[in-house]
Amino acid sequence: MALVTSTEMFRRAYDEGYAIGAFNVNNMEIIQGITEAAKEERAPLILQVSSGARKYANHTYLMKLIEAAIIETDLPICMHLDHGDSYELCKSCIDGGFTSVMIDGSHLSFDENIVLTKRVVEYAHDRGVVVEGELGRLAGVEDDVNVSAEDSSYTDPDQVEEFVTRTGVDSLAIAIGTSHGAYKFKPGTNPRLRFDILEEVERRLPGFPIVLHGASSVIPEFVDMINSHGGNMPDAIGVPEDMLRKAASLAVCKINIDSDLRLAMTGTIRKYLAENPSHFDPRQYLKPARAAIKEMVRHKIVNVLGCNGKA
Repeated sequence: MALVTSTEMFRRAYDEGYAIGAFNVNNMEIIQGITEAAKEERAPLILQVSSGARKYANHTYLMKLIEAAIIETDLPICMHLDHGDSYELCKSCIDGGFTSVMIDGSHLSFDENIVLTKRVVEYAHDRGVVVEGELGRLAGVEDDVNVSAEDSSYTDPDQVEEFVTRTGVDSLAIAIGTSHGAYKFKPGTNPRLRFDILEEVERRLPGFPIVLHGASSVIPEFVDMINSHGGNMPDAIGVPEDMLRKAASLAVCKINIDSDLRLAMTGTIRKYLAENPSHFDPRQYLKPARAAIKEMVRHKIVNVLGCNGKA
């Protein structure tokens, strides 16, 4: 099986009320953990690469690792650029074999966002590649994305029809209260997503796939693991999983997960090295880290996304 686009994945997900997991990848162990879980659960996958991950791991290495995952799993896998911030970056990824790209013009004015997004769409569609756009700005820090709470903004439902019509995008990321990174809601607060915005967007764009960024749940087990072994992470509340399940039952067809992968890997490695201080073979501490990612992704597929058995 070759790499696929997300078109058919999203059609089924919308019709059947579940979401596809879009998991950020940086190295072999992360890819293996994600894809092994998906293979066992027979779940479709979006493996996404940020600009920072592409710089770190090298475009060619990532392509070959994902090609290996397809051979090993025989799953429908879409390779997606996460938060492309320029036409040139999107073009490079399209030319390099990606089947999906995101152009993030959310920092621009509405009209400037449309012009940039439409330019990427025209280049991508001519080559059979799909495009995700974004309206609204999520707060938080993740790789090259850094938006203060003051600069964040919810998506305006009054703009979505015009944006989709004028750009021709295939899916739309919206801002309804999630945020990038591990620190989403302050302890003691009541986490809340703006389902009223999501429902209004769905009403205005019936059948159109919506995307949630910044949707990690910041699993306390891994935060505690990090802090118990030399870390100093402050208390944080991620996106409650029942809210993500509700979003997946509505118009949300793609849910992005990155921070939970990082926390699972880092917490497991810290614990292993603290308990085995004389070990120095990377295989010894990366193996349990890979296993932790696998079980975390399995949990997301079955209990949050609902896409198990949908490959």
